[in-house]
Amino acid sequence: MSDLGSFLDLQALGTDALRLSLAALLCGAIGFERERKERSAGLRTHMLVGVGACVFTLLMTVLVDLYDGDQVRADPIRMIGAITSGVAFLAAGAIIQAKGEVRGLTTGASLWLSGAIGLACGLGEFRIGILAVVVTLLVLRGVKIIERHI
Repeated sequence: MSDLGSFLDLQALGTDALRLSLAALLCGAIGFERERKERSAGLRTHMLVGVGACVFTLLMTVLVDLYDGDQVRADPIRMIGAITSGVAFLAAGAIIQAKGEVRGLTTGASLWLSGAIGLACGLGEFRIGILAVVVTLLVLRGVKIIERHI
């Protein structure tokens, strides 16, 4: 419930703060890389996408707990699909086609990944979120280095 007593539950508050902060931090690492490359979606955008996905995930877990066993059905898979669709819509906005050239695909993909990382943090799956950021940064930086030598 959303009463004052549940807000003052310091353990739950700390858990939520950790999940939201880690989502911001991890997605910020990807956003920093995009910002450094002067891409359209940078640090703030990636952080906001990750935090937003994390908030929706936290709310989903509250709904599941709230209606567990009731006739109202809280479907976590459907919620994940909705989060993914919303982030994909934002990512599509980062992709631009001009003069027959498509630009922004990598930034769009990194926004999509930020949503997934926020989702992982919201579920408390920090290991998955951290590994996803490591792999993403390796792809964004490492593949570029390899491409230069080919």
